[in-house]
Amino acid sequence: MQSFRVWPWPCLLPVALLLLAVAGVNCQETGNHPDWPRWCGKVYKPGYPSFNPGGQAVPPTPVAGAPLLNVQFKPRYSLYLDSEKKGEFIVDAGLSQFYGQPWRKSNSTVTSIRGANNTDTLVFSIHLVENDNVLVADAVAVNSTCSPFAFDLSRLTPSLSPIDVVLRGAPQGECEGRHPAWTATSSLLYLPEKTNGSVTKIDNLHGGLLFRNAASPNGRFEPLLAYGFYSSYDGFLGANDSKAAIQRYADLGLNAMTPLTIYRDSAAAFAYMDAINLKFMYDLREGYKNLTYVREQTLAARDAEALFAYWSADEPDGWQDPFAQPVAAYDLLHTLDPYHPVAVVLNCQNFHFAEYSAGADILMPDVYPIGINATWSKWDTACNATLGDCGCDNCRGTVQDVAARLDDLAVYERWLNLWPKTKIHSPQSFHGEGYWLRDPTPDEEYVMAALAFNHGARGIISWVYPAPEVLGAAHGALARVVTAPPVVGFLVGGDGPHRVDVDGGGDGDGVVDAAYWVVGGRMLVCVVNGGYGDVGGGGGGGGGGGGVEVAVPGATGIASTPWGGVKWRLEGGKLVVDVLPALATSLVILEVL
Repeated sequence: MQSFRVWPWPCLLPVALLLLAVAGVNCQETGNHPDWPRWCGKVYKPGYPSFNPGGQAVPPTPVAGAPLLNVQFKPRYSLYLDSEKKGEFIVDAGLSQFYGQPWRKSNSTVTSIRGANNTDTLVFSIHLVENDNVLVADAVAVNSTCSPFAFDLSRLTPSLSPIDVVLRGAPQGECEGRHPAWTATSSLLYLPEKTNGSVTKIDNLHGGLLFRNAASPNGRFEPLLAYGFYSSYDGFLGANDSKAAIQRYADLGLNAMTPLTIYRDSAAAFAYMDAINLKFMYDLREGYKNLTYVREQTLAARDAEALFAYWSADEPDGWQDPFAQPVAAYDLLHTLDPYHPVAVVLNCQNFHFAEYSAGADILMPDVYPIGINATWSKWDTACNATLGDCGCDNCRGTVQDVAARLDDLAVYERWLNLWPKTKIHSPQSFHGEGYWLRDPTPDEEYVMAALAFNHGARGIISWVYPAPEVLGAAHGALARVVTAPPVVGFLVGGDGPHRVDVDGGGDGDGVVDAAYWVVGGRMLVCVVNGGYGDVGGGGGGGGGGGGVEVAVPGATGIASTPWGGVKWRLEGGKLVVDVLPALATSLVILEVL
């Protein structure tokens, strides 16, 4: 995860062999000038000109004319088991300026697509591609999203392979032959019940993970917010007392780990994680390009009780790995083990996002902004959109880089018309390598994690453990709160995050960040002061005598404050505090109408 940049060729290698070796390796790299030392497609050593690295995701071009109806659908969960009776599809039928076919019933224009007649309806059916059997026949409101439609799983035959499905639709009350028909394709997994080891589902509606193993109460899937560290073999998992060390790690309050080792070297450590139900993501990064290695490691790990996901490629965008390699590993992993998702770590701000995200169910941005020089690198070059590597790609060197990166990934998915993938954030808990001059403080760790939640992350795996003792304790303290009820139900399965208007939040500089989630009759609000000074109390900003006010629609009372020492008041539909301290983080649960 730490970004070592080494130009590996020994100076004494014969010139002919050197050229041959460089050509053989670099012809596999992506982007421009593959024979130059690059990171995220940009040259980072002096003596080379800057150039456009290419590969940027860009906004799509609007289509002239009537609004387009963009129909997409997914199974509610990434997999179902043959012990389950009912499934669901989630149907999006949004109006778009960019994707779909013209919806001519509406009086909307492409500049006002929200003006669609609320009575506009698409009648549709969802069929099995194999035999055209109907799973769902219903209707959905045009310009609606996230509409659920149940179906009977008994109509399916359990299989270890994906089952292809197709949606066909037409305007309600009009002949399909006179109007364009809408079609969309998807697939679902209906797997044989797994009798040993764990199973992880992705919730395609809210983006969270659901986990089940032998320790799960009554065999039920439960929400999993994985919170922990990438954990080293040296000095930790490879130690003679690794079981005691793992127990101390778990006792901090952490519920997950990405061990930087494999079964061959650490079988006892993995067995102990199974025994104490410490969930782990299995590391394949060292050999993910070798499918024989992927096969061997998957077969070793797939029946573990604590396995919740695989980690295939580490920063393939930074290393400019061939596009096909993460996808090949992904395909093999799902062939060998369809019961667990696959994660890829992305390092770059905007370099071939579509290609490098294709080999993942879970995207893990690793944004390390603390203690960097964001404009001049250790390699003695500038850092900008076309040149340089400063340890955090296209960053400002502030905690807000975490939120910005997660927002960027969500924007790229919308631009590319992709169904959003689950995000797990990888915050910084280290320093060094000539990029990062210091460790984050505990308060900075809390802020980065809270910002990640506010901007769509459904888990936290920090680099790297063993970490400074104070940072391990800090992550553990927050993990105890966010991985357990009631908070985990909001962050993993709630309707959100929805961004919240903040009055008095730093005189317009955006340092105060807030979002909320809703489950039933309750709302979780997360408020973050991402600045290094107190906000409010100076007579400026929003109401309340210069305090901070966070809009909380429909709130009727404060139920609890699971995290943070800020003394919020509920006044006139807003959470109010006179002074929000520097780097303060709050989780507040409200009763709502």
